[in-house]
This record gives sequence, C-alpha cells and structure tokens, in this order.
Amino acid sequence: MEVLKIATAGSVDDGKSTLIGRILYDTKSLTSDKLKAIEDKSEQLGYDYLDFSLATDGLMAEREQGITIDVAHIYFSTKKKSYIIADTPGHVEYTRNMVTGASTSQASIILIDARKGVIEQTNRHFFINNLLRIKDVVVAINKMDLVDYSEETYNKIKADFSELMSKRDYQDQKITFIPVSALQGDNVVNKSDKMPWYTGEALLDHLEGLDKSDIYNTGTPRFPVQYVIRPKTEDFHDFRGYAGKVYGGNLSVGDDIIVLPSKTRSKIKDIYFYDEKYETASRRSSVTITLENDINVSRGDMIVKENDLPTIDKQFTANVCWMDSENLTVGGKYVVQHGVNKVLAKVDRINHKINPDYSGIDKEATSLGVNDIASVSFKLNKPIFYDQFKNHRTNGSFILIDPQSNNTVGAGFIQ
Repeated sequence: MEVLKIATAGSVDDGKSTLIGRILYDTKSLTSDKLKAIEDKSEQLGYDYLDFSLATDGLMAEREQGITIDVAHIYFSTKKKSYIIADTPGHVEYTRNMVTGASTSQASIILIDARKGVIEQTNRHFFINNLLRIKDVVVAINKMDLVDYSEETYNKIKADFSELMSKRDYQDQKITFIPVSALQGDNVVNKSDKMPWYTGEALLDHLEGLDKSDIYNTGTPRFPVQYVIRPKTEDFHDFRGYAGKVYGGNLSVGDDIIVLPSKTRSKIKDIYFYDEKYETASRRSSVTITLENDINVSRGDMIVKENDLPTIDKQFTANVCWMDSENLTVGGKYVVQHGVNKVLAKVDRINHKINPDYSGIDKEATSLGVNDIASVSFKLNKPIFYDQFKNHRTNGSFILIDPQSNNTVGAGFIQ
C-alpha cells in the first residue's frame, strides 16, 4: 500500500493535534483503550467535548500545557493509503523540530486560526515548506465554527495567504485551501453541510486523491551502495551484489553506469529483490544490483547512469538549519553525513542568515544559534558526489554531526 508522509504546521493553539485526533477518531483508527482514556481525561478536565489533542500529545508537559513540544509521528491507514503524520510544534523556538518533521514529507498541512488569520508563524511555516520543496500544501483554515462559518473570513485569509505565496521561489507547489473545524469535524474526514459555499473536498478526501507523480520530487537516479553482498556459499560462490535504495529515478537492466568516486564504467546485469529478478528498479525501492564487470565497489560508493553524473567536489554552499545550543561559527569543524558517506568539514564562511518570515536576510551574521537558518559554505577533506537540493531532495541534503559529542547539530540543503 502506498505510504504518504505528511507534516503539520501552525502556530500555538491553531489546533494541529486536535485535527489529527479528529482524523484518527473519524477513521476509527483509535483503539478502544485510547478512546476511553480520551473520554475520561476530557471529563476530568470538565470539557463537554472530547479533547482529541490527547490522542497525539504524549509528553506529560504537552498534556499539562495543552501544547506540542516534540515531533510526534502518528500512523493510520484507510482502504487507499497508509499515512504517517508528523505533528510538529508551533512555537518559534521549535523551528528545528518542524524542519525535522517536514524533511521527509511529501505533503504538508498548514493550519491557520480563522480568528487570527495569517500571522508571522504562518510566514515561517510556509517558508520552511518552500525551503524543503514540499509539493502539495494544504492550508487548513481551522476553527470556522468560532467565526460562524463565515465565507467572508475564509476569503480574506485566502487572499492574505495568496499574497504570501507570491514571495516563494519554488513554483511547483500546489496550494489547496480548505475551511475546517477540527473540534466539530467539519470538512476533516466528512464534508460539512454548514459551509455550502465551499465546493471543494474534505481534507481526507484531498489526501486520498493525491497521486504519487504529483507529490514526489523526481530527479536523476542515484544508487548509494549500503552493503556489498558476498555469500561465498557453494550455490553463490562468485556472487557479488550491491545492496541499497534507488533515489530520484529508475534503474534498469542493461543501463550503462559509472561507479563513483572511481569513475569505473560497467553495465547493470541483474536487479534482485530477495530471490526475485526484476528488469527495472523504480525509485524508492530497496534492491540488490549486480554488474557485468567484476569491479571494485565499496560501501559509500554511488552508482549513477553514464551520462548523468552529479557534482563531485570538496566544497559546497548550503542552507543550514542549526539545531544545537552551541553556536556554529566560521572555522568550526563538523562531520558531514551525506547519505552513507561521512566526511570531515570546516565552515568556510557564513554568507548570510535567512529570516524565515520572509523579512529578508542578515549579511552581518558571524555565528548561528539554535533554530537559525543561513547560507553557509563548507570545505571538505575529501570529495562527495551531490546534487542541488532543488533538483534532488535526497542527494542534495545532509546532516552535520559534532565530532566531540556525536550529536546531530544541523541539517543542510545544498544550493
């Protein structure tokens, strides 16, 4: 079954957790004991309704304060799809958590409180969706029940957000506006009769109808080798296969390929999935590839098509989201993990800091603090083979690791 990864975003109290809880409730995805716990807790708090946010907010601090702090991943399925929803925090100080949640998503839901309209956090969340090249963005205008299901309010917010859209640099996004009430269930799973002026789909119907070709960022095929398979048994004495996951595009038997970094040429002989052979390995499939030549290929090497090489260099510039309490500074040394490869890197310069609310850039920045986003140039101790993030989400992204603490301190998107 197709799996769709969705990131949610919105300011504090816009109702992200309530929306997800409502989806789980209306699709009957909550277990009986979970539902009973929500009913009991809602009654204990004196509510005359079910507090669906309790379905996702798992930390004690989240339940006590009624806010989302950590990224929660929620899993549910319908007859058409399986879903993974990343419920990300809305606070400014948790920007890094939203970047983490959205980095692997194919679609996004940005919630807007109908009473407040487009605010600074809306700009920030849309900027991150733009930065991470999320192709399908739903703008869910929530709490319509608190504005008497007003079409005028909906149209005003839609117009304000459309003005924000004009500032983006990623034009392949599809933006869909849906008026909802997460608490009452209007236009979430089922179409509401309280807003007859809205002729579009309910939120879940929209998600069910998303086509893979519309939401996945395609690119050129990249096959990072994760493991070299040498059984050395009687039946497979001379077998040499290269296991990994295909990213970006398809690879087929007979394709002329080059192995990086050695630039050795060969041709794909067979493609295996367990003990079955296939003519083509589609993107996002995990397979084992054999080559016609018995050449030296190791973990961390990359197999690409002959006329479709990535950039091979010891330096690059990237947009970096900084996640650590210790600042990033010029001259700082980190480990860049790019796919399977890890290389030592030094910060060459901070080009400018980016204000994620579309208010411009800061060219005077000399360091990055937690949650800062900036254009940063790096020099590496050996070449890596990369693509620009806008052309290839997987091969254009990396993480930064502190070599002393071994903590992940940043996420980068190569320009």
